[in-house]
Amino acid sequence: MFQSIQRRPIALCEISVCAVRFQSSNALGQGIGKGKSVTTSWMGRRIGLLLSWLQRSGMGTSEKARSDKKKQGLLSIFANHCSFVTGQRLRRAHQIGELYSNLYSERTRWTLVGSIWRRLQSKHASTGKLMAALAGVFMWEDEKVRDDELHRCGLELQALEKVKNLSASSEKEKAAGQVETGWEVVMEKNNFKVWRRPIEGSHLWEYRVLGSYNDVTPRQFFNVQLDTEYRKKWDALVLKLEVVDRDVNTGSEVVHWATHFPYPMYSRDYVYVRRYDVDVENNLMVLISRAVQHPGVPETQDYVRVHSYQSKMVIRPHKTFDENGFDYLLTYSDDPQTAFPRYCVSWMVSSGMPDFLEKLHTAALRAKNLEVTTLLTAF
Repeated sequence: MFQSIQRRPIALCEISVCAVRFQSSNALGQGIGKGKSVTTSWMGRRIGLLLSWLQRSGMGTSEKARSDKKKQGLLSIFANHCSFVTGQRLRRAHQIGELYSNLYSERTRWTLVGSIWRRLQSKHASTGKLMAALAGVFMWEDEKVRDDELHRCGLELQALEKVKNLSASSEKEKAAGQVETGWEVVMEKNNFKVWRRPIEGSHLWEYRVLGSYNDVTPRQFFNVQLDTEYRKKWDALVLKLEVVDRDVNTGSEVVHWATHFPYPMYSRDYVYVRRYDVDVENNLMVLISRAVQHPGVPETQDYVRVHSYQSKMVIRPHKTFDENGFDYLLTYSDDPQTAFPRYCVSWMVSSGMPDFLEKLHTAALRAKNLEVTTLLTAF
């Protein structure tokens, strides 16, 4: 019996070597059939090159496949690890939130959250604001109306009262107007006077109104401005007016107000924070409002958002808060974002402000006669 010989597969490299050897043997036998040997030699070279290229391609493809497979395995492991760590941290945060909700009251929890945000912002200001915006948190500490602003309003009223006392002398009033840093009188009637001055770096004006009423109480006039539901009844221009957020520490509120604008302009909406204070010692009532951005009230296509707005009202009773008669100072400015020239905007504001004050006065008289529930009952 002959012993069988195992045959192994012929690799591409071996085929390539055989082809090269075949090419060399043909070159040595050039004398036998010259035309035939030249053709055979050319075919041998081409076959050898083709097989070598196939070998290199096969090896490169297999190495790339192994490398891609290895990378996919590493990415899969990394993704699973990140998912596990994120899930653990979210569960831990949820457990901590439940623990604090059981231990502390709502007011205490908000105070704790506010202190954490302030500490984060003091160390990483930009990061803290970005996280607050992404989390939909309104930063009361940054946007609130501060105590010093309320105090300055009272000082402004005292300065304007000096001008009012000098109104009998035109020269003295002119000198007082110069002391008031650029304010000019644009309107004067029996119960109020309107000043204005340009806002530096813009095309807008800031307005101040000093007036008085003798037929309504300071408390009622003040409450009418705070009562959002009642304003929907006496102000026909209001499209929407609602309180969207409150600060439990200061009593401040964020208000969303949408109002009609004259044709052909679109309706405007305002998002502003407001805070009021009653200073019994100095016999003053103060209301300050200014525009803010709140994550709960994003801009929509229904209205044109007004981003620059500020209003300050100071009331000083002639006697007490519940007796007829008081003086008031209103300082107002906003940017309605219109394409009209500056003088047109100035005319609209200067003519519209007296109309608004008259409607406010009439609403206060009606509220007094109808005995509308007051918001400030004891101070």
